[in-house]
Formats: sequence, C-alpha cells, structure tokens
Amino acid sequence: MEIRDLEGIIEGVLFASGEPVAIQRLSAVLGVPEDVVTDTAARIADRLAFERRGIRLVRLDDTLQLCSAPEYSDYIRIALETRKPPKLTQTALEVLAIVAYFQPVTRAFIEQVRGIDSSYTVGVLVDRELIEPCGHADAPGRPVMFRTTKNFLRTFGISSLEELPELPTQELSEENGQIKISQGSS
Repeated sequence: MEIRDLEGIIEGVLFASGEPVAIQRLSAVLGVPEDVVTDTAARIADRLAFERRGIRLVRLDDTLQLCSAPEYSDYIRIALETRKPPKLTQTALEVLAIVAYFQPVTRAFIEQVRGIDSSYTVGVLVDRELIEPCGHADAPGRPVMFRTTKNFLRTFGISSLEELPELPTQELSEENGQIKISQGSS
C-alpha cells in the first residue's frame, strides 16, 4: 500500500470516528505494523501543523484523534455558538494534580493530601470528563478510585502522563492515619 493511501485512510477513519482510535486497531485494519501507523500519523500531524490547517492530528497514549486547531478555537466557538468552558479553579487544579500524579486514587486520599473535603470538586472534574472512576479500592467500604482521562491529556496538550513535569522532591508518609507531604533534602 502506498504512503498516500495510508495517510488518506488514517485521516478518513479518524475523521469519521470523531473519537480516539487505537493505533493497534488501525494497524490491524491497514495490515501494517504499528510503527508504520505511528510514523504515518506523525507525518500527517506535521503537515497539518505546518500548513496551518484547521485540524490537528493528536496522539493520546496509544490512540490517535483528529481535533480542531487550538488557535482557531474562538472562531469555532462563535460559529457553533458554544460558550467557552469556565476555567478551572485553584481547588480543581489541586485535585486534578493529585489524581494525575498519584492515580489511581480515592477521594479519601485526595482529601487527606489537601486536608479538606473535595467531594464537590471531584464531581466537577468527573462532569468535565477530566477524571473518571476506574474501579474500587481493596479497602473497607470499597471506595471508588479515580484516574485521568484522554480528555485530560487533550485539554493539557500532552500525549501521555510521562510528559507531566516532575514533582519537586517530596516524600509522602503516613503518620497516625494522616498523609503528610514533606520536602525531601536535595
């Protein structure tokens, strides 16, 4: 199969899907190795960005998706008559950071780290599809555990959690049932 055909098929599938599509699935459909799909997608992404097109191809972990170019978001929002989503509060960013760096986590863990009830904020982040339930902890009451979503990656413009900046040197310890964060010696 020619490169032009691969590019066209990948673009067509991603456009029609509207959702992230697994690289593994594209590889199986096209009958080519995953690295060929990844390399082809990178070429498409580079071309779309270089030509300042209205769409971008983004990689989210092991999936690919077409989305609108962020620099045109104001025009898209006006044309589609949608409101700009409200910015995340400092509290929401704190909770999101805890989930992103320590996932999967329970609400109780978040509250111990923050030292305050975080039920409402966790609910807001779930509603915005930045975090999602991902099972239950093996603890009394089987509390729900949370992790970040592909929408989290897309919102923050990263492909995987490995791209998050490193946390400052800190240590988490548990004393008397309370989680303590202390600065490490560096």
